Amino acid sequence: QVQLVESGGGLVQAGGSLRLSCAASGRTFNDYAMGWFRQAPGKEREFVASISRKGGFTYYADSVKGRVAISRDNAKNTVALQMNSLRPEDTAVYYCAARQGGSSPYQIDDYAYWGQGTQVTVSA
Repeated sequence: QVQLVESGGGLVQAGGSLRLSCAASGRTFNDYAMGWFRQAPGKEREFVASISRKGGFTYYADSVKGRVAISRDNAKNTVALQMNSLRPEDTAVYYCAARQGGSSPYQIDDYAYWGQGTQVTVSA
């Protein structure tokens, strides 16, 4: 089992920045690749970013590429999502998730463990 707890969400104006953090506990953190997903009201949960177990590979949705950076600190069992140039369409609940290495970074079903989510609201 892996327990994930997100933090760092909030209300920000368009063009602003937020840094989300996810703290993991339980099984060995670096056994898992990590990802961030988001879900806006009335929409399906969608992929945002993912990072490999050692942090050497990162993946981003086209909608956030160039504005978002995912990173991890295996010594601290944390993964972060730095979001810049935020837009109102980035408003959503953001979820941290963990998956076994070798699976697809983009597929939601490949992630076995999820946090409770943190709300990000971007005002126009």
